[in-house]
Amino acid sequence: MACIAAVVGVGLGAAPQAVADRPAQQTRSAHPTHPTHPTHVVFPGESIQQAVDAAQPGSTVLVASGTYRESVRISTPGITLRGMGPRTVVEPAAAEAVAAEPAAAGAAAGAAAAGAAVVDPAVTKAADDCGGAGNGVCVIGTKDRKVEDVTVANLTVTGFTGSGVYALDTDRLTVRHVTAVKNGVWGIAQERSVRGVFRKNTARDNGDAGLFLANTIKAEQGATDTGGAVVAHNRLEGNRIGLTVRRLRNLTVADNHLTGNCAGIFVVGDENMPRAGALTVRDNLIDRNNKSCPKTARLDALQGTGIVLTGAEDTLVTRNRITGNAGASPLSGGIVVWKSFVGTTSERNRITGNVLEDNAPADLINTDTVGKGNTFTGNTCRASRPAGLC
Repeated sequence: MACIAAVVGVGLGAAPQAVADRPAQQTRSAHPTHPTHPTHVVFPGESIQQAVDAAQPGSTVLVASGTYRESVRISTPGITLRGMGPRTVVEPAAAEAVAAEPAAAGAAAGAAAAGAAVVDPAVTKAADDCGGAGNGVCVIGTKDRKVEDVTVANLTVTGFTGSGVYALDTDRLTVRHVTAVKNGVWGIAQERSVRGVFRKNTARDNGDAGLFLANTIKAEQGATDTGGAVVAHNRLEGNRIGLTVRRLRNLTVADNHLTGNCAGIFVVGDENMPRAGALTVRDNLIDRNNKSCPKTARLDALQGTGIVLTGAEDTLVTRNRITGNAGASPLSGGIVVWKSFVGTTSERNRITGNVLEDNAPADLINTDTVGKGNTFTGNTCRASRPAGLC
């Protein structure tokens, strides 16, 4: 078993302070005999999965800088999987390393954004086979028993045909300081989960959303309550959509920087009950999301979109700075309120106190003229459709 009994300086360089300060008796082998929570250290050439399999609740699997060609599945509660920063890299084994398929990723993006149920083979297999589904790091519980209190931190996940980090049936999952780059579908994704925290991650150049949070994409059902999930201080760049929040309620999206995507943020609902919404999008910087993405079977071409609310209710969009998002797509513009792609109206959404500049065709757009109670107040902007929203 390739785990080390103690943290040593040789081969690691400077150990992280949290490990360097840990009492020696708390840093033990992969087969602990001591009741304290051990730290399992993995070096290049060793198996992260073996260390995870040996870890008990409360343990940390610390992965040294280097490249690890494998997928990792976590189903034990309370485990922390932590690298030593961006130079701890998880990527597919050579035989599995395949370039992202833009058409497939685009189709998944279009269907997900449109609110339609999607049966993505990479998702349906993930619960059984993380690597076989093309995913990098998976945190997997069950419908009846969510896996609790797992943390994934301080590493890079890149080159997977599915998602860099994929979570299903989790409670209080934390993903922080993870760099998810050039994965075929999602950078970091979560379904059927509650109370997740996604903080200070970078998701760049992924085939669909950099960050994707949803109730489920495999069945038609109403929006679920996340119990107060938080998406904060992330950088989402060069993806098809920076962040998709799909059929969820009760979460906060705050202080993120979204740039260079085809679209910044999608808040997506549909005809199922309860409705999506009752969430807050605040204090984000959303600039120059002008990458061009082609039309799919479910979704028009995307370019120059800041925030879209479609089929959502009771959503607060406030204190965001939205600049330089320009395109000719039907969804282009700074903040766009749009009737859902299955005909569900957006209702009682509040767009207030935002600063919008140089978005085209307009800073504020409301195409959902049937939707009731949507309000636009206190925004700084120059142009709107219809006129009078600024």
